[in-house]
Amino acid sequence: MEIRDIPEPVPGPGQVKVRVAEAGICGSDLHIYDDDIAIAVRPPVVPGHEFSGIVTETGEGVTEFKPGDRVVSEAVYDYCGKCRYCREGFYNLCISKKSLGYWYNGAFAEYTLIKEENLHHLPDDIDFLTGAMLEPLACCTHAVYDCCHIEAGDLVLVSGPGAIGLMAAQLAKAEGARVIVSGTDADTERLRLAEELGCDYTVNVQREDLKTLAEQLTEGYGVDVVLECSGSEAAVRTGMELVKKRGWYCQIGLTGKPVTFDIETICYREIHFSGSMASRYLNWEKGIRLIQQGLVKLAPLASYHLRLEEWEEAFRMFREKKGLKLFLTAEGAP
Repeated sequence: MEIRDIPEPVPGPGQVKVRVAEAGICGSDLHIYDDDIAIAVRPPVVPGHEFSGIVTETGEGVTEFKPGDRVVSEAVYDYCGKCRYCREGFYNLCISKKSLGYWYNGAFAEYTLIKEENLHHLPDDIDFLTGAMLEPLACCTHAVYDCCHIEAGDLVLVSGPGAIGLMAAQLAKAEGARVIVSGTDADTERLRLAEELGCDYTVNVQREDLKTLAEQLTEGYGVDVVLECSGSEAAVRTGMELVKKRGWYCQIGLTGKPVTFDIETICYREIHFSGSMASRYLNWEKGIRLIQQGLVKLAPLASYHLRLEEWEEAFRMFREKKGLKLFLTAEGAP
């Protein structure tokens, strides 16, 4: 990766030109950098898909947006609309899906081009910084509401107190669940923030016995739901061990490599095991409403702002778990 000067984009038919205000670094951006992601990437490409901004220009045929509109964008850029998944509303799984920041130039730049149908209006009561975190929140709402099942009174284990984990934990709390958030020594500050955000229990697995706590809280049955957000092989195995019979396990975090666990556990205990990939339109609208209702707070997750030219330092900080969400901002951003 490197900083390059590229031509300022010009919107074509159906496209919207957006001046990037805030652009967050995602774990998948590191996977792109490390070349270990299973999503189609077409270099050279400008990465970055978590952002907010202002419309500056629209292409022919655009009717829902105009210059000056505050917007956020889905990470998906292009999908066929014709395959079975698209027709069922799950275009996040389209067989020919291409994503912003992977296949098309993304948000680590002054301007980016977005298809009109992939944009959402950013309400005036949500600032740009919070808006730039709506994309990962939408991914979490997809995991919790489309790929999982949480009821009031459930005990939910969220492994990994990064930004995704703390978003998922707040969604579980919004459904009336009790929430355990687990992490390691490196997550001390993040576990403290989990408590401040209302999570019921926090566990440092390097110093405390997570299994004992889960058994005490459930009379030995196991937790109702596991939301695995760390991408750690050890956390995957622990989650599979602690989820109850006929419980729900959802893998949200990307591991970046194959992991090993006893798959017969799924059979013997009839575990509902699911992965979660990206988001759908309804997940965005849900996330926006939850923020407006005060049920999810994203501002406490924002840790550092760095200039776009400091991307290497930002990536290093992200990899070393410095803070939670790190943002890259181009000079003169709104």
